[in-house]
Amino acid sequence: MTLDGRRHTMVLTLGALAELEAAFDSESLNGLGARFASGHLSSRDLLTIVGAGLRGAGQPIDDAALAAMRPDGGLPALARAVADLLRVTFLGDEVPGDEVPGDGAAPSTAAGEPDPGNR
Repeated sequence: MTLDGRRHTMVLTLGALAELEAAFDSESLNGLGARFASGHLSSRDLLTIVGAGLRGAGQPIDDAALAAMRPDGGLPALARAVADLLRVTFLGDEVPGDEVPGDGAAPSTAAGEPDPGNR
C-alpha cells in the first residue's frame, strides 16, 4: 500500500490481532473475522486495521499520524489493501501475484531486488 507516495507493508501479527480485538470489542478471533467478513467497514474501521497492520510490520505510527496520510489510488486502493491483508490473515490465501499485503509489490530484499526465496 502506498501512503503519501511511500510504500508500506502491513502484517497482522498476534499483537496486531489483539489490538484489533480490543478496538472492535471482540472476544475472539472468530468474532473479529465475522465482523470483517460482513463487508460493512467504516472509514474509522479501515484506519484502525491499517494502523494495526503497519504497527504489526514494525512501523511506529499512531492513528492520528495515519489519519493525516493520503492513500495513493484513493479509497479503492486502500480498501483493496485492507481486503488483501484480511484475506491473507484469516484465510491464508495469497494475494494475486504473490504480493506482500499492503505494498502492491512482490517481496523484496533489503536492496530492493525481488527475493527469489519468496517465490
